[in-house]
Amino acid sequence: MKFTLEGGSRSNLVRSYSADGIRIGEELVRASCIVTPETLITAWPPQSFAEFTVAHVEAILALTPELVILGTGAQQQFAPAAVRALFAQRLVGLEAMQLGAACRTFNVLVQEERRVAAALFVR
Repeated sequence: MKFTLEGGSRSNLVRSYSADGIRIGEELVRASCIVTPETLITAWPPQSFAEFTVAHVEAILALTPELVILGTGAQQQFAPAAVRALFAQRLVGLEAMQLGAACRTFNVLVQEERRVAAALFVR
């Protein structure tokens, strides 16, 4: 049995995740995506965390988060140095973690009404 805390708002929450995809609200996303409490971007170019570069960061920063969570797939990985430097330069927090931990952390921060964005990689 699964229980999911339902907030009073219509915020995007991650309902489930697996190797096949991520369920955000009622939508099943089968590729990399960016999600905030208000926005879901599924047409995001990097298909895997290995393809993630500085060129992909502007789409995240355009959403003006105070913190970005990278859900790096089945294993925790760290963003390239150039990506980390760009986030530091823009004074935006960056945390990298395994996909499941990223989904859970995102949901908690949304419930706390934080300006969070998650870049989630199925692969």
